[in-house]
Amino acid sequence: MCGMSTPARPPSHPPQSWPHSDRLRLRPLRAADVPALHALHNDPEVMRYLTGGAPVSVEHVRTVELPRLTRWFDAADGPGFWGAERRDGKGGLLGWFELRPLDANSAEVFELGYRLRREVWGRRYASEGGRLLVRRAFERLGARRVTANTMAVNTASRRVMERCGLRYLRSYAEDWPDPLPGSEHGEVEYVVDLAEWEADVRG
Repeated sequence: MCGMSTPARPPSHPPQSWPHSDRLRLRPLRAADVPALHALHNDPEVMRYLTGGAPVSVEHVRTVELPRLTRWFDAADGPGFWGAERRDGKGGLLGWFELRPLDANSAEVFELGYRLRREVWGRRYASEGGRLLVRRAFERLGARRVTANTMAVNTASRRVMERCGLRYLRSYAEDWPDPLPGSEHGEVEYVVDLAEWEADVRG
């Protein structure tokens, strides 16, 4: 059924087809990643602009987060989230990247996201993995647009979006039930459309 989830990788998607660069390999997340995901989602600096650093239990990661992170989308020809590892196999799970269709049944628009361990910040892994998935969206999935959102005050995430080729589109306000510090400055959306990406690739 279109848009339904499955934690298993279909046999037609071998590891050789997973996104990769000289330094990174992206692959579907799995149950064995729960301890690493639990540590990632409990780092207060990683979660500063997402949950304010509120702790989550292993059980929450296993029963709530993992099903979301392993959901398979027909429109994405794969999962909506990808685990990130170094190509040399060192360092374990670095974090994850998101390339999820805004409409589960449509490949028109994809949302880009990323969450990496604090100790690998500053090494350009976020922009490297993000560019891999932007390319996947346009070249393989036939997307018309890739979008990304963050808090306006999250300047580091905004720089990553720009390095991935996205441009600032708009600022907007969200009515959060438990506002985080900085949320009074609103949210921002960045986008890149197919024609813009193609022009950038041509140089």
